[in-house]
Amino acid sequence: MRKIKNTLMIVLCYGIALFHFVPIYILIVVSLKKVGDLSSRWIPPNYLYLDNYLNALKDGKILKAFNNSLLVAFFAIILVMILGSAAAYPFARMRNRLSKWLVNIVLGVMMIPSLSVIVPLYSIMLRIKGINSYWGIILVLTTYNLPMSIFLFTNFIKNIPNEQDEAASLDGCGRFQTFYLIIMPQLQPVIASVLILCGIKIWNDYKYAMYFLQKPKFETITLYISKFFSDFSSNMNIAAAAATLAILPVCIMFLFLQKYFISGLSEGSIK
Repeated sequence: MRKIKNTLMIVLCYGIALFHFVPIYILIVVSLKKVGDLSSRWIPPNYLYLDNYLNALKDGKILKAFNNSLLVAFFAIILVMILGSAAAYPFARMRNRLSKWLVNIVLGVMMIPSLSVIVPLYSIMLRIKGINSYWGIILVLTTYNLPMSIFLFTNFIKNIPNEQDEAASLDGCGRFQTFYLIIMPQLQPVIASVLILCGIKIWNDYKYAMYFLQKPKFETITLYISKFFSDFSSNMNIAAAAATLAILPVCIMFLFLQKYFISGLSEGSIK
């Protein structure tokens, strides 16, 4: 009976993986076809056609968009990890009503739909001159992804024994030194989890970039791809090629960090 259940679970996992791979498969197939090729998008071409990728790269705008996305994602992720881990440490160590109340607030913030705060957020960013600036979008994306970071770091740090903090205190370490010298080196798995989960959200962000980056020189990769559906709506092939190039960085990042990602989530879920 257990063997049958394990087999069914494996089949289900493969089915879910296949279901999620279908859009990527269609994206790649469309990107490799000529504009005049009206065959089914499920059928790969019997020829190699890379002009869609060359056309997407030809004017150099996609490279500028890549640079903008990398810049925004890099600083936003760094801030999310530093601030998230620093805030999670006292939450994990202070076992009282106040810390539980604050963690519940963090969980509540995670449930707020992002589009519901666009209007007041835009008004605030307009007052502090954060529109059309790198620091403005970095600040917004950091704030939006910080609750998830705090939640993951808090659950992970709770599993690190308090005795390590006490031993460090006996050796003369303060709270700051204990965190960065004792706790921080043990956070590699959950750092990988935060990097992947928040990094993908930041890289794929469209809604905030659309409102807060209105000048072409600041456009990110998602804004660049969206232009193909307005200016070049008849040429889905180049749009598919640009989208394929856009997902490569996150795919490569996940392949390198998947081992730590799985262990970070599993260890952080054990209480």
